[in-house]
Amino acid sequence: MFLKKIKNGLNQNQPLFIGEETAMRSAVLIPLVQVNNEWHILFEVRSLTMRHQPGDISFPGGKIDPTDATPLDAAIRETHEEIGIDPSAILVLGQMSAFIPTPSFVIYPFIATIDNHHTYHLNKAEVEKVFTVPVQWLLNHQPYKHMVPVQAQPSHDFPYDKIANGDQYQWKSHAMEEWFYEYKQYTIWGLTARILKHFIDTIK
Repeated sequence: MFLKKIKNGLNQNQPLFIGEETAMRSAVLIPLVQVNNEWHILFEVRSLTMRHQPGDISFPGGKIDPTDATPLDAAIRETHEEIGIDPSAILVLGQMSAFIPTPSFVIYPFIATIDNHHTYHLNKAEVEKVFTVPVQWLLNHQPYKHMVPVQAQPSHDFPYDKIANGDQYQWKSHAMEEWFYEYKQYTIWGLTARILKHFIDTIK
């Protein structure tokens, strides 16, 4: 009976990773638009008045709300709220692998086209402007990489007395990849560049 309960539990839908239910969950749209009969990817420049990451370049998207039925619903809602794209003008092509920068943060990326005749209405509280980059340019230009060392820093009240070797425990450090795309006056980096690179590598 006990083993049957285990099997039944394992056969149910499992989270993508341990901790997904409590992680901060966001969804983004990678919008494909046609410019002069050529496919481009649309990017946002975040408002300069925003508290977090002002002026950074991102995809439309944001935090998944409790009212969002799925991550895709969140990505479409945020795209509508940020740049005024009506959901009827969005044609979803598919979903990429989730990006998990840390165990407490996950991003679900979706690929979609946007109707070429749609007019953008920017929410200036969140979006300074939008611009596009040709997909062919991205296919032909390799981004450059910098490594950022990351070292664990336990809090002052960490219970060293509970672990082997106590305060002599050797915390492992690692290096984090940061990719950079330089297009005209724009620098695309951070989480956006990581997701973008995965998309471009996927379609190459």
